[in-house]
Amino acid sequence: MSVTPAPLLDVPGEPSGPADIRLVVTDMDGTLLDDDKRPPATLRPLLAELRRRGVLFSPASGRQYATLAEEFADVAEGMVFIAENGTYVVRDGVELSSDPLDRATAAELARTVRGLAVRGVDAGAVVCGKRAAYVERSDEAFLAEVRKYYVSHRVVEDVTAVEDETIKVAVYDFGSAEQGAAPALAPFAGSHQVVVSGEHWVDVMNRTANKGAALRGLQRELGITPAQTMVFGDYLNDLEMLDAADWSFAMANAHPDVISRARHLAPSNNDHGVPRTIARILGIAL
Repeated sequence: MSVTPAPLLDVPGEPSGPADIRLVVTDMDGTLLDDDKRPPATLRPLLAELRRRGVLFSPASGRQYATLAEEFADVAEGMVFIAENGTYVVRDGVELSSDPLDRATAAELARTVRGLAVRGVDAGAVVCGKRAAYVERSDEAFLAEVRKYYVSHRVVEDVTAVEDETIKVAVYDFGSAEQGAAPALAPFAGSHQVVVSGEHWVDVMNRTANKGAALRGLQRELGITPAQTMVFGDYLNDLEMLDAADWSFAMANAHPDVISRARHLAPSNNDHGVPRTIARILGIAL
């Protein structure tokens, strides 16, 4: 059921003192990062204060683990990375959970994307393994987009022959992912999740895999309740994650479906909504 989000400046039920938050989970692109892919200047001081208070900070992204680990290399100790839209969860280099695709499905997805050109869709597949991401397209325009999210990637002749455990297949569409690649991948929706994770990206995963499932597993392992969890998101791949937290925030720039699903509204990613909201709710001076 949708909940009309409350503005950040008027959060119903907000305690007079700092809330009992033990876990903060945030999406990256369009949420924590601004439109130029830059983190807020206040992020590192905020992370230091959260660590001092014993609050766990967890990035949850469609990005691969290697990319997230590089982004937070200086503060990664003890941090939980919910990578690849929840299909791969890692802490201190140790896998906590994963939900890999079967090899036959991954190969069929790759072949489907190869055929998109005949439909007039300019797209390419990224077969996401635990060790690296694998692509067949080698044109610079495509690789430039891949590098943003998959720091560990390899160009191969045939992605269906890769010897790695596949956890997700991502598709980059140079046009609109909702109108181009997503409809072409609709036949997989009966057995798998086909999620539009950005304006140009579609992710295909097992039906059991999403950021919300990964978050609920983490909550169970750590003994943290939804009431002690704060979550931020902006796009459709964040919906299940928002359901796992009482303190769920859609960014002001979020997809309309995300805004209708979240309990509250945070300032936009370009207005540093994540650190501003955390600081306000937890009583932290930035």
